[in-house]
Amino acid sequence: MMDTQKDIRDAIRAVLPGLSQEGLAALEDVLVNLGTTTTDDLQYITEGDLLPVLKPIQARRLVAAWAQNSGASSSPQSILSSQSAASLSQPSSAAISSPSLSCSPVLPTWVDSFQIPWQKLPEELIQTLERQKRPSARLRRQMVRIIVSEMMQICKNPTKRNTTEIAERMVSRYPKSLKDVIDGDVIGLGYHSLVKQLQARIENVKRQYTPKITKRKAESDNDTDEIPAEQKASVQDTYGCVNWEPKFLPLSETVESQLKRKEDMKKMFKDKNYAAEDVKEVIKSTYYTQRKDINKGTSILKLCQEWPFLFHKTGMAEHFQQLTGINLMEAFFTNLDKKGERILNFLKTVFAQKENQVLESLLKLANEKGRSSGCTEMILLLLAFFGEKEEHMFHYVEKTSLAEEVEMEDVPATPCLIVCGMSEPRSSCFTADCFMLSIDQKIVNDDITAFSCAICLMFGSYYCFNIHYPVGLRSTLEFLQR
Repeated sequence: MMDTQKDIRDAIRAVLPGLSQEGLAALEDVLVNLGTTTTDDLQYITEGDLLPVLKPIQARRLVAAWAQNSGASSSPQSILSSQSAASLSQPSSAAISSPSLSCSPVLPTWVDSFQIPWQKLPEELIQTLERQKRPSARLRRQMVRIIVSEMMQICKNPTKRNTTEIAERMVSRYPKSLKDVIDGDVIGLGYHSLVKQLQARIENVKRQYTPKITKRKAESDNDTDEIPAEQKASVQDTYGCVNWEPKFLPLSETVESQLKRKEDMKKMFKDKNYAAEDVKEVIKSTYYTQRKDINKGTSILKLCQEWPFLFHKTGMAEHFQQLTGINLMEAFFTNLDKKGERILNFLKTVFAQKENQVLESLLKLANEKGRSSGCTEMILLLLAFFGEKEEHMFHYVEKTSLAEEVEMEDVPATPCLIVCGMSEPRSSCFTADCFMLSIDQKIVNDDITAFSCAICLMFGSYYCFNIHYPVGLRSTLEFLQR
């Protein structure tokens, strides 16, 4: 046994002589857990098996060297002789495929034969499931831990497809207990929340084997240390976008024609001489150039000067349509009509009885003077429901305030609605007649007359200008997104 361990260690050292003792020990543990008993077994190891403890290049070098020696002796000398060949083959391998955390191809159908370990679940949970009752959060977490533990004994890196298939089987067996349901309506496919829990648990288990990432040092005041705007923009999320960075100009357009259209657009905006259809047409035809400017990190102030219609209802809606394939205003109002009343009813009745913060918000809204709005109520109650503060989304100013009179140092840098409605005894979204949109502490639209339109513009700004949701509003914005 000791000789076999020494042979495996020598086989690793032959390919990765610079590997630390800690890395070598961790790699040996992984190989033993995978069932490696002799050096002949090394030919069956895949890159995905090694990624928890090795960097991608190191994993590929080992796999390439061991695979090349599959037909010969697995002695350290033979592996050492193949190291140079493995190194030469690396560039083509890297060009063809990127590192993946998928399951080892040795067990391509492991999910099909995977037996969900119902017998290992605690008796309290089994009783709950069999009686078709909803398990408590504690029991559900315990179930997820047990299932993931069994999964990772077979596959060290289960994929989302694997967890989705297993979650679907679990829900199909106990639909009354595990299916995603609100007020009797099945949400989505019914097992999305369970998939998310399984994935989160897998990531937590894998975290102890994941190499630590060195944090970047804090930026100094020196201008030479500043990260270029292009680099900042390149790391932004493209989730939900279908045309985040178009590669080609429209066939009928040239760089010169785009510049001319942009100048015409600026003149239209300045002269206030335009129709909605004209704005849509010019935004659509110059979308390529707009995205180039946004994705290279152009400042909001510069974008507001160069593309003024992007910050107004018609222009942003058309840009959002091109970016995501979704009609921003239509989707918002359609879902508000379909689900708004049910959400309000839940917040006002079911949840308000449990949460003092929501109840206090209801009492505050009930005493509001002025016009009532289902959309306004829903947004304010959602903030209370998720425990998020209004000041992260709204900044209240006097009813007669002009854009240049707003003190911007207290306004969040993320998209924020400035509510002109402090002439009453206290601030109120209900009584406001005018709203302004602020991004990066700069007012980009000072004439929004409807609260629902203001919310759409604020939400659309996150997508259109590559802005991440702030932590203080993440839950509310995620809810609106879905």
